[in-house]
Parts: sequence; structure tokens; C-alpha cells
Amino acid sequence: MITVHHLNNSRSQRILWLLEELGLPYEIKRYQRDAQTMLAPPELLQVHPLGKSPVITDGDVTVAESGAIVEYLLDTYGEASALRPGRGTAPYRRYVYWLHFAEGSAMPPLVMKLVFQKIKATPMPFFVKPIARGIADKVLAAFVDPTLARQMAFMEAELANGPWFAGADFGAADIQMSFPVEAANARGALGANTPRLRDWLARAHARPAYQRALERGGKYDYA
Repeated sequence: MITVHHLNNSRSQRILWLLEELGLPYEIKRYQRDAQTMLAPPELLQVHPLGKSPVITDGDVTVAESGAIVEYLLDTYGEASALRPGRGTAPYRRYVYWLHFAEGSAMPPLVMKLVFQKIKATPMPFFVKPIARGIADKVLAAFVDPTLARQMAFMEAELANGPWFAGADFGAADIQMSFPVEAANARGALGANTPRLRDWLARAHARPAYQRALERGGKYDYA
């Protein structure tokens, strides 16, 4: 039986979604973030040395990292599914690109934005506050926000090639891309200039398997 070690409000939500799309039975072991630090609890260290989610266990196999989990599940249980285009095709090359783009390019500036916004909001001595906030504002304005704007424009333009990230058909690349697009939306990076991305997100959220994953996973602030 596949067990998803599921951390609230995390990337593991999209693994639940993939399993629902594949129609596979699975169990959920729940972990809750620390209310103050928002970090994963130490119990996850017993599953994987980095103590992060998502992690799945499947018998004696343990797999971490979202992309690796997606590939493992498709290789092991979903080779014949429509969630991954045929190897050697143009849609397959797009699938591979977006599968890696999600964490390799899309998430780093979103994480940086979250970190620098937290720095601005963190209580600190009055004489340090203007310096820290000034540095955070400069990094956001000079690097983070322009990078996010460029990436949003790129993703928006790419969706002109088809309704889904790999082309005409919904697939696992869309599941992998859900978290960065949801995070971008939560951080105000989607707006009037990204109608395709907003439409993509609405259609992704409307999928029955996505809704079933929400029911199984519990409260998810990015939905």
C-alpha cells in the first residue's frame, strides 16, 4: 500500500491529486506544521533524513521530492495512463520540461519572496528594522519581483500553445506545476495580464480528482 506522508499546506497535496487521477489506493499519514515557525515537525525525520514533505513509502521503497515521486508512480503504476505523453514525442519533451521547471525555476523566486516578506514583518529592535526592511525591499524590487514577472509572462505565453502545459491534454506536468502557480496566485503574481494562467488554474481546480484530493488531504490554503 502506498503511504503519503502528508504535510498540511505543502507540495504533498499534488501527490494526493496524482494518486486520485491514477485511481490508486493509498493511505495518508498526516503531519502538521509548527504554528510559529511553519516548519515540518521532527517526526518526518524518521521517514526521510531531510524531514520534508512530500515523501511516499511503498512497501520497502521510500521516495522523496515531488518530481521523483511523480516519475516513480507513473513508472510503477501509470505507464499506460494518459498523464504522460509517449516518449520521444514533442508533447513528451514539453512534459519533461515543465516537470522540472516547476521546482527548478518557478519555485526559487517564490520562496525568496516569501522569505523577504517575512523579514519585513518579523519583530525586531527599532534601530534594526529600517535597515532590514530596506535590504528586503531592495532585493524584492531589484531581483525577486522582476524575476517573477518574467516567469509569469513566460508561462502565460507558453499556454498559448495549448490548454495544458504539455499541450492539448492534461497530464502530470500540470499536477507538478499546480503548486508554483497556486503559490504565485497567493502572492499576488497572477492578475489581469495572466488570463491564461488564471483560466488554467480554474480548470485544474475543477477536476474531480483535484476535489477528491482536497477531501482526503484536508484544509489547503492554496486551493
